[in-house]
Amino acid sequence: MDDALSLKQKNTKIVKILVLVVIGMFGFGYALVPLYDVLCDLTGLNGKADTLAAKEVPYKVNMAREINVEFITSLNESTPIEFRAETRQLKVHPGEYHTVYFYAKNMTDKVMDATAIPSFSPGVVGEYFKKVECFCFNQQTFKPGESKRMPMRFAVKPDLPKDLKTITLSYTFFDNTKAAVQK
Repeated sequence: MDDALSLKQKNTKIVKILVLVVIGMFGFGYALVPLYDVLCDLTGLNGKADTLAAKEVPYKVNMAREINVEFITSLNESTPIEFRAETRQLKVHPGEYHTVYFYAKNMTDKVMDATAIPSFSPGVVGEYFKKVECFCFNQQTFKPGESKRMPMRFAVKPDLPKDLKTITLSYTFFDNTKAAVQK
């Protein structure tokens, strides 16, 4: 009988531990998005550097150096938006500010909320890419069938390492309509 009681106590203890592990895993998963945002803001990962202090800082332009900046767009899974960069690539001098435009159109008959998430290749260039205006800073709301021409103003900082000659900036649009409705 002591063995049966002992086994029951052990099983109860294991179930309690497993429930706590599940709750802990759920809490950690829930906290990942804000933690990721903070990490990206601090380190510049995924193009989130300088989004808070979006002021145009004058740089000394390096006319002797030219950087090729490529712009790529994509959609997350079944996001019903037409999305493209109006300029696919641009030659820039470090320190110069440029404005490029992206086109997006809601392909549905419903209001849609969407967010563009940037990322860089190679990843290290995020800290050398200064965006002062970007449609990616805020969620975009599209009326049914609405199209938008959205600006992104940037400069490549002059202290970009000399071995980097090409920067690829990629934006992926995510449909946030369901998330916006639940708020």
